[in-house]
Amino acid sequence: MTVTYSSKVANATFFGFHRLLLKWKGSIYKLLYREFIVFATLYTAISVLYRFFLTGSQKRFFEKLSIYCDKYAEQIPVTFVLGFYVTLVVNRWWNQFVNLPWPDRLMLLISSCVQGRDEYGRLLRRTLMRYVNLTSLLIFRSVSTAVYKRFPTMDHVV
Repeated sequence: MTVTYSSKVANATFFGFHRLLLKWKGSIYKLLYREFIVFATLYTAISVLYRFFLTGSQKRFFEKLSIYCDKYAEQIPVTFVLGFYVTLVVNRWWNQFVNLPWPDRLMLLISSCVQGRDEYGRLLRRTLMRYVNLTSLLIFRSVSTAVYKRFPTMDHVV
């Protein structure tokens, strides 16, 4: 379910913005805090082990192991992976935008296929477009909370 924070964002101050980030249900912080805690704990443990418990020869071996691992980490270019990820995200967004039901396209199709310059043809085109608008409203009402708040019952739709 989509949670809207538009009014809170509009009223947020510069120094109070961090509190708004912690309120978000879909916040990036709430998504990644477990991994961050595990990473910080492991990093601290390895750092304490290296600084206080290893001898000189063991430190040199650990440094050689770190350099060896760094060589293989450079074989995967981060910019390529990041570019691939950004392309994937933008393509998903664009596909969502393209797949929105635009009534204009159907209106052009109806106006070109339903012939007649008389009253019957005009009323038929208008009725078909009213059905298209109703269908779009029902779909958007089931997906968007803002549309559902605007039309909460069928009486409001009518």
